[in-house]
Amino acid sequence: MKQATKFIHAGSEPDPSTGAIMTPIYQTSTYVQEAPGKNKGYEYARSQNPTRKALEDALAIIENGKFGLAFSSGVAATDAVIKLLKPGDEVIAANDMYGGTYRLFTKIFEKFGLKFHYVDMHDANNIKKYINRNTRLIWTESPTNPLMNICDIKAISDIAKENKAWVCVDNTFASPYLQNPLDLGADIVMHSSTKYLGGHSDVIQGSLSMNEASLREQLYFIQKSCGAVPGPMDCFLVLRGIKTLHIRMQRHCENGKIIAHWLRNNSKVGKVYWPGFEDHPGYAVAKKQMRDFGGMLSFTLKDDSVEKAMKVLSSTKLFSLAESLGGVESLINHPASMTHASIPKEERIKNGLTESLIRLSVGIEDANDLIEDLARAIG
Repeated sequence: MKQATKFIHAGSEPDPSTGAIMTPIYQTSTYVQEAPGKNKGYEYARSQNPTRKALEDALAIIENGKFGLAFSSGVAATDAVIKLLKPGDEVIAANDMYGGTYRLFTKIFEKFGLKFHYVDMHDANNIKKYINRNTRLIWTESPTNPLMNICDIKAISDIAKENKAWVCVDNTFASPYLQNPLDLGADIVMHSSTKYLGGHSDVIQGSLSMNEASLREQLYFIQKSCGAVPGPMDCFLVLRGIKTLHIRMQRHCENGKIIAHWLRNNSKVGKVYWPGFEDHPGYAVAKKQMRDFGGMLSFTLKDDSVEKAMKVLSSTKLFSLAESLGGVESLINHPASMTHASIPKEERIKNGLTESLIRLSVGIEDANDLIEDLARAIG
């Protein structure tokens, strides 16, 4: 089945009672049983819900996996993966990952006896310096948030398999339209479904996709036992969003390319971070493992002052100043004070995230209007 057809039909079956083509919103907390222990597959909505099952089937299909699980947020999905581990286990994580993931690792799980190593994964061989018999998980993003670094998912997965560790890839920036980490050897794919999967800035949700049945059973047990499950309305919204993922991503990619090249040719712009440039350090890997280069990018100004950056951030009209990404509308963001504020300043700067960096989530508006908006703001 071709990708566009897959996105539209994944997880969708006509409702058996009415023939409704859209999955109904099963807004119920419990299910009537014929006798104690005898049910029709559903007993309590924290464990199962028909709307959520349709979404979880879709999450597996669109990532070329066998199993999918939906969570109440991307952080909740990440939390479930880390709960696979036990005190004394070690995690190797990308050093320039999303700030909320860093906060979860450092402020919550470190105190439970897990050890985290933060590594530059641009070169997969850097991981080998930190792997030991306690390494259970390698956590990576590609492209990374917000510096758009590219990690070689296959190379990382090969290293992990040699050392009997899992690989989990945060695939939020790429989406399943651009990249399928399971096909490259990863064990788990995580999405903040809030972003491109939902696509309309109207839902908070996370997801995991995988191939291994035993891994699915462990993660399902965590999902059911800890209870970070999404409601049926949220599941419906993400199911709806997935149906248009391919056409939205086509425009995100088209606009992202136009904006990235326009910024690079602007005399007042300093550095532009976008993996579609042929001189990007990860271009060759991105071209190999991605279908296009996406609508996320970051940039600095030649006047590399925080004051000038703040002026730009407050001067756009079509680019709304807001956290999040992946919606149909364009957003502008200041990572140092917004999405990555939980990372200590010295760590941010060491990893290349300056105080003046500006991140864009390029939407699906007319690209010329977006350029005019940025031109006015940059001056």
